[in-house]
Amino acid sequence: MSMTDPLGDMLTRIRNGQRARKNQVVSPASKLRVNVLDVLKREGFIRSYEPYEVRPGINEIRIELKYHEGDPVIRQIKRVSTPGRRVYSKIKDLHQHFNGLGISILSTPRGVMSDNEARAVNVGGEVLCQVF
Repeated sequence: MSMTDPLGDMLTRIRNGQRARKNQVVSPASKLRVNVLDVLKREGFIRSYEPYEVRPGINEIRIELKYHEGDPVIRQIKRVSTPGRRVYSKIKDLHQHFNGLGISILSTPRGVMSDNEARAVNVGGEVLCQVF
């Protein structure tokens, strides 16, 4: 069965894993998911991730979640742009999330990056999700 929103599925797996106090969650692999996880790791929201091959042609990603003093580091993770409603933003129109404590993850012509990185290179794009 095909999945309508693969990125939304991965974000939901992370959200549910942290609510259940899991150390790690597993998600099917794709380039977009790996790029988003790379941003989450750089910004300090997850501990690490590791792509691995289940069997030939089937890849998954093991995501190690991060906690601080027993509480999840990610308090809120929300999908902004969905397959039915794409949300694009110029960099000057992109507002800071929770006064700079949270980040927005964008898909830009220069790759997937956080809103801070997009401001540094002055490029806008599709707002994939917001993390706080």
